[in-house]
Amino acid sequence: MELLRFATAGSVDDGKSTLIGRLLYDTKQIFQDQLEAVERTSMQMGNEHTNLALLTDGLRAEREQGITIDVAYRYFATPKRKFIIADTPGHIQYTRNMVTGASTADLALVLVDVRNGVIEQSRRHAFLASLLRIPHLVVCVNKMDLVDYGQEAFEEVKAEFREFAMKLDIADLTFIPVSALHGDNVVDRSPNTPWYEGASLLHHLEEVHIASDRNLIDARFPVQYVIRPQSDEHHDYRGYAGTIVGGVFKPGDEVMVLPSGFTSKVASVDTYEGSVDEAFPPMAVTMRLTDDIDVSRGDMICRPGNQPMVGQDLQAMVCWLTEASKLTPRTKLAIKHTTRAARTMVTDLQYRLDVNTLHRDESAEALSLNEIGRVTLRCTQPLFFDEYRRNRATGSFVLVDETTNATVAAGMIVGAGA
Repeated sequence: MELLRFATAGSVDDGKSTLIGRLLYDTKQIFQDQLEAVERTSMQMGNEHTNLALLTDGLRAEREQGITIDVAYRYFATPKRKFIIADTPGHIQYTRNMVTGASTADLALVLVDVRNGVIEQSRRHAFLASLLRIPHLVVCVNKMDLVDYGQEAFEEVKAEFREFAMKLDIADLTFIPVSALHGDNVVDRSPNTPWYEGASLLHHLEEVHIASDRNLIDARFPVQYVIRPQSDEHHDYRGYAGTIVGGVFKPGDEVMVLPSGFTSKVASVDTYEGSVDEAFPPMAVTMRLTDDIDVSRGDMICRPGNQPMVGQDLQAMVCWLTEASKLTPRTKLAIKHTTRAARTMVTDLQYRLDVNTLHRDESAEALSLNEIGRVTLRCTQPLFFDEYRRNRATGSFVLVDETTNATVAAGMIVGAGA
């Protein structure tokens, strides 16, 4: 079964956690004891209805304040698809949580309160979704029950959001009028919105086409581990394990190993179930080559005629994730990119980006917690990368503070060059 990862975003009190709770409840994904616990807690809190948001907001601080603080992951399945939901927080001080939660998403679900329209937080979440290159964006116009399911209110929000989205790089944009509290258009089409001709949210999630979102053109295989069994039976076996992050590999294909530049052919592609005729993202495989060449962790197997960029200088957008320090020019950090690790120095901070207005502050001298900016990095050894817009796996990296071993930044490669 195909797996769809999606992240929810939206302003505080727009009903993200309630919507996910409704989705889980109406698709019969909740155990009886879970439901009884939520009903009991809802009564203790004095709620009129069963508060389905409690299914995702598990932290005590979240329940006390009625907000989402950390990313909550929930899993469910229908006969058509499996799903992983990342319920991300709406507050600006939790931007880092949204960036990490949405970094692997195939689809972003932005909630907008129909009464408030498109506010600053809605714009910020839409921008972050486009910055992270999430291929599909669904705007759920929530709380339609509070405007008597009026089409005019829905169309106003739709027009306002479209106007802002035109400034962003969003390939697929869908609008759905919903009431998370009552379940309108969440799992089934609602009779309260006869003017709405589109699908329900669950039907859209089941049917949205994601297979073509992955890069099947540029063959990329970062080597994670070299497998050399020491048994007599397999004494001549030498395989290279890892996850395919781009393109298609088949036995007999000519390949090149970076950084050495040696070429060989694929002898076989092995999986846990046995050998396969072809492998593609995101399969985890062990690849064997016909020639016995030196390949180790951090190397990249690609096509001779289609190689990634190779270089020590990177242009990147980074989100700073820690309050313990700031990112300034000449900051030295460790960089982890695919399976390769190196050390790097920030040579230039070009600008800090205001995620609410999209204004570029070129006079900025540092990035603080949750701030996003464009930087130039110089690495101690070459990396094998593509632009993030072309391949999210080979175009992303994390920066680590070597003194504390804390991950301090997440980055998206814009291009090469100093």
